Order: sequence, then C-alpha cells, then structure tokens
Amino acid sequence: MPTVREARRLVAQSLMRAGSASPGLDARLLVEGSLGVESADPDLILTAQALARLDDFAARRVAGEPVWRVLGEREFWGLPFRLSPATLEPRPDSETIVETALARLAGRREENLQLLDLGTGTGCLLIALLSELPQARGLGIDLSEEACRTAAANAALNGVDGRVTFRQGSWTEGLSGRFDLIVSNPPYIPSAEIATLSVEVREHDPLLALDGGADGLGPYRLFVSALPPLLAPGGVIIFEIGAGQGPDVVALMRAGGLEFRGSRNDLGGHERALIFTLA
Repeated sequence: MPTVREARRLVAQSLMRAGSASPGLDARLLVEGSLGVESADPDLILTAQALARLDDFAARRVAGEPVWRVLGEREFWGLPFRLSPATLEPRPDSETIVETALARLAGRREENLQLLDLGTGTGCLLIALLSELPQARGLGIDLSEEACRTAAANAALNGVDGRVTFRQGSWTEGLSGRFDLIVSNPPYIPSAEIATLSVEVREHDPLLALDGGADGLGPYRLFVSALPPLLAPGGVIIFEIGAGQGPDVVALMRAGGLEFRGSRNDLGGHERALIFTLA
C-alpha cells in the first residue's frame, strides 16, 4: 500500500496528464478526503479502504468532476457546506455578500433581525450570516426541493437550524412580512453564454442556478417590484451580480424606486455586491 506522500505524487501525475490546473492541490485534497483527515502524516500508509476511496475520487476528478463535488462539501466563510446536484458550489467571491451585509449591519448585530435569502442553494449566505448574527432568524427560498433539504442539513451541521427555515418556492411568491436584510445570488449568466462555461461549471453546477435568461437580468427584473414591499424600514437589499452587470442592475432598481447605496468588489477586484435600500 502507498504512503500518503506516494499517493499524492501518483494522483498528481494522473491529474497533470488529464490537464488539471492545480494537480498538486487537488491530489492533496483527494488524499486527505479519502482518509477523512486534514494534514495527514506523509509517511502514513493508506489502508485498502482508503485506497479504494482514493481511486474512485481520482477517477472522477480525471473525468472532469470538480474536486469539491468529488469530496461532497466545500468550506465557505470558514464553515463546512455539503453539496448536492441541485446546489451551486459555494465560491469565495460570494463571501463578498456576507462581508457587505455584516458591514451594513455593524451596529445591529445583537438585534432580532429577520433575514431573507432568495435562491438559497446550499444555504451558505444565510447560514454564514446567522453564524455572525446571534439573535437573527432567517428564511431561505429555493425553487428546488432538494436544494432546500441540502440547506437544512447544512444549517444543522453548522448549529443554526433552530433559527432558520427553508422553503421550496419561486422567489417571493407567497411571501409576506418584512425583512431587515434581503440577500440573493440569483442566476445571472446570459442563456447564450452557458455553452461557453468551463466543463466543470457547465456539467456539474445546476442550470437552474446559472441561467439568468437572455441577458442575465431576468431575476433582477422580478425583484424590482417584488422586494420593496418585503423590506422593513431601515432594511437593506444586497445582490450578487456578474461581471459588468452593475450599471444595468442599478438602473433597473432605481427605476423601481430603490436607492443605490454602493457596491463592493470581490477577491479579483470585480464589482460583485450591490447595495440598495428603500428611497
């Protein structure tokens, strides 16, 4: 049986031949995932069971499945999130939404805030926010029932299940009440561009979470009229957007009577989070 060091080398070589952009990192993650530990001793000898898991993991990664899909979970905001075929894979750039929201709520962290997450997916945005806002309660909406089940499992995994509800539904349909914070990372990729996405995204992230309609702005158009009645006085709306979409989304929201309060860039320096309030 190979040691951890040998297994990493063999898997990295296999991934390099397959064209992986990060064979060394992927190999380390897959080996650790097969063992169920982090920072494994390089001289540790893999058991037959761990080696069988690693062979399966490596074959899936070579076939193009993203490493986090292979492992079944990904970290976001320092928290673990399980994935399912119905959920978008959480990405570091989306932490910009959490950072922006917490900055806007800096003086209100101990209040009994009501949070709404539209298109919740894994629940990563809402659960990350609840982990930082100890008195807040949240509602996550997703069109996919499977995504809602995944989000509920993630809430339990991260110890906030007593303060959050996930509900299957189409955006704001049937919603009432007022929320202090509304966040959304809606599908915003124009339909014609889906075919140009990387294989890892195109074939493994759900189309429902990617396709934003002909110009990528479909969900935002719905939000223009649907969100103002749901926003509490002093409340804030924060959207994630795609590259270059800022001016169009701001124009839509302003036309609907919302006030643009600024934006925040992601790790790559791209405008990622837009902030709105009632005018």
